[in-house]
Amino acid sequence: MKSDASPTARALLALELVQSSPGITADRLADKLGVSERAARRYVGILREAGIPIESVRGPHGGFRVGRGLRLPPLMFDATEALALVMAVLDGHHDAGDPTDPVGSALGKIVRALPGPVAAQAESVRRTTAPAPDRAAARPDPANTTTLVQACADHRRVRLDYRTQAGSRWVVEVDPWAVVVRHGRWYLLCRTHPAQAVRTYRIDRVEALEPLDDTFTPPTDLDPVTVLEENLAAGWEYEVDVVVDAPADDVARWLPRSVGRLAPVDAATTRLVASTSNPVWYAGQLAALPVPYRIVKCPELQRASRVLGQRLLAAAGDPPP
Repeated sequence: MKSDASPTARALLALELVQSSPGITADRLADKLGVSERAARRYVGILREAGIPIESVRGPHGGFRVGRGLRLPPLMFDATEALALVMAVLDGHHDAGDPTDPVGSALGKIVRALPGPVAAQAESVRRTTAPAPDRAAARPDPANTTTLVQACADHRRVRLDYRTQAGSRWVVEVDPWAVVVRHGRWYLLCRTHPAQAVRTYRIDRVEALEPLDDTFTPPTDLDPVTVLEENLAAGWEYEVDVVVDAPADDVARWLPRSVGRLAPVDAATTRLVASTSNPVWYAGQLAALPVPYRIVKCPELQRASRVLGQRLLAAAGDPPP
């Protein structure tokens, strides 16, 4: 840092260093600022006087970090970071340019807090970009999502009032392990009670929820994304059993893991076991297979596949069977 930098500039740099390196020690902070350790502590004091909750922890693993407070500490972005943030928000939320939308309002506050040249670039992208709505995305209620994220962090059981795409509805108590965003959809990965089954629920289909007093211990070394994909096709209304005339490795390349579990029957045949709440959608997924297959179990899926097959024949100009 320049030797003639003002105390305010040094205090703001001190804040950025503490934010980016939680636990930074006074001597490291002083070295980064180019000042004495005593001066570095003085800049930390200036931040505290401004209402920013800078905490200090003693001991070999201690140092300075930004604590939790009622006010959000100042955020500092360079031009690349600010533009990348605006682009990410616009890419994930097509109403981000609308100042009346909660996300658009929050994005506007960030842009207004940026330095003039940086804000100009970000605002230019925000105003001239016209992202097409992602019709497959399903954004859940922010209040429900916040409650579930907090329950995951607190390891606290919740009671869900859930509605499926088919219209079925039930109430279940779960241990919320993680909230996962996958292809524009928000999922809750959890263990149900009393069944003790691992399940995934779409958060946009949670009608109501209630945090409970019971706590739990989540699995160690949990990989939420992998476990989510392995369980997306489990626990729904219609049980599915399909035999595919191809090796398991080939079928795994053609179908996403979320469609179900694959098990080799022999070197040339694979069994697909799953469940679904939407047989029509599932029939479309199976139709993408470039090899023959047989639906061993699930009359609903058989009917949906028959209807799909008739539509395809009609589209090709062939008479229906």
